[in-house]
Amino acid sequence: MSNTECSTDTPWRTAAKSGTGNCVQVARRGDIIMIADSKHPGGPVLSYTIPEFDAFLDGAKKGEFDDFLNDDRIPLAL
Repeated sequence: MSNTECSTDTPWRTAAKSGTGNCVQVARRGDIIMIADSKHPGGPVLSYTIPEFDAFLDGAKKGEFDDFLNDDRIPLAL
């Protein structure tokens, strides 16, 4: 994972549910998947390899991160 600047020449895709200002964008450049916040178009971008992003999507589809949507969850130390 790395943190790079958002490129304006990259075609970004935003989920349909993001229409309320909660806009997480995803793009692919070669073998790298990038994630950015559309509210900050020139801002930082997180980048992942395809296997890393695949592992995340697999976990998300299985509900492994659903507890992050619950305000009552126990905070984890960073």
